[in-house]
Amino acid sequence: MKIIITALIFFISNQLTAQNLHLTLMAGVSNYQGDLQSKRFSFNQSHPAFGIGAMYELSDKLYIRAAVSFASVSGDDKKSPLNKDRNLSFSSPIAEAQLGLEYDILNLYERSFTPYIFAGIAAFRFNPSAIDSAGNKVYLRPLSTEGQGFYLNRKLYSNKQIAIPFGGGIKIALSEDIRLKFEIGIRYLFTDYLDDVSTTYPDKDLLLANKGPQAVALSFRAYENKPILTFPTGGKRGNPSVKDLYYFTGLTMSFRLSPGQGGSSGNKKQKSQYGCPVRVY
Repeated sequence: MKIIITALIFFISNQLTAQNLHLTLMAGVSNYQGDLQSKRFSFNQSHPAFGIGAMYELSDKLYIRAAVSFASVSGDDKKSPLNKDRNLSFSSPIAEAQLGLEYDILNLYERSFTPYIFAGIAAFRFNPSAIDSAGNKVYLRPLSTEGQGFYLNRKLYSNKQIAIPFGGGIKIALSEDIRLKFEIGIRYLFTDYLDDVSTTYPDKDLLLANKGPQAVALSFRAYENKPILTFPTGGKRGNPSVKDLYYFTGLTMSFRLSPGQGGSSGNKKQKSQYGCPVRVY
């Protein structure tokens, strides 16, 4: 993440006087799809998300985009009829830095709006936690709730990961220098532990010996609703065949930092039939 943030700062500082640089501000909501949220896309259990970044016009339709974003994701089996008895839950902040390309399907110097698509690479940090039966917030990664680090060669997952952001939306030219975007952006992940749930329950005795009673209590929580249940060593806890993902949905405003100097070649504009500026060649 530090590399992408450093590249973003360097990019902005070296392009502040460029006529094709845009500042971007994003506000919207975040959510995730994983073992505690089975729906592919939902506003259920969503949270506020915001970000700041920059875009640079390589041409009238192609841009380099960079941004840092902050959000959170969560999931709770109590809100899922299919997994209610499992009784797991989590919440995690998300801090992300991304760098990528954005492409307008239509030319905004000739049209008032256009669909667009984007893709790139991102680094993000997360840290899943849960509320225990006493009402205390507990971070889950150090507890190795599925035996990471000592059971069946399972490795402790890193809370710093790489993601592939992609998506698209609709972009509207409010003026030559100000644009409004509605965007849906998905992050494909290479980890299945965004929610601290992936595979099977570990051996209870090994978990107790290595991480203590709190780890046992937060690994298997079905007993909180049904005390007669026993720890299901080797039983299914999650689905490792499908990686987690998270996504942002929201609005982005972009502002040209050198107003009135739009266009990749800086040529003068005149109004098109759609009310937006076009070049005079």
